[in-house]
Amino acid sequence: MPFQHASPRILKLMKRPANAEGTLQRIEAWRRARPDLVLRSTFIVGFPGETEREFEALLAFLETAQLDRVGCFAYSPVEGAAANALPDPVAEEVKEERRARFMAVQARISAARLARRIGQRLTVLVDGHDDDGTAIARSAADAPEIDGTVRVADGGALAVGAFARVRVTAAGEHDLAARTEPG
Repeated sequence: MPFQHASPRILKLMKRPANAEGTLQRIEAWRRARPDLVLRSTFIVGFPGETEREFEALLAFLETAQLDRVGCFAYSPVEGAAANALPDPVAEEVKEERRARFMAVQARISAARLARRIGQRLTVLVDGHDDDGTAIARSAADAPEIDGTVRVADGGALAVGAFARVRVTAAGEHDLAARTEPG
């Protein structure tokens, strides 16, 4: 059975075309061509009429796609939006529970994907320092103030705004730990 991440009814209501199977095939092709590719997206849960089955299908899509950086928000009415008039609104507590479940799945995926980076060399941009001398940096895959950071343990002498070569020593759900690399 082909993968379905949202019902055609919900997609039509949201005015968003989708082809989950085609999207997954594109992701696979991109990753074959560029194994270091980092993919990001943002999702909405609790759109009026969303069923538990549709939400479970979204989680299945997330598991299959294995996206690197993902955000999620619960639907809320926006002034003038056509969706405000749709039937079957999802209860606030259900929306929040779904958002939390979604982000728990993504945290596990993110941790596994970041763990693959242990031992790799990266070029990072130094954004600042902690009081203990650790440099707070980001790789080309990290959007400032959105994604995780690369914490460079021995980076106290690295200048803010400078690029540095580091080797990843550990990974968490969203952040990497590293040490400077010579040259």
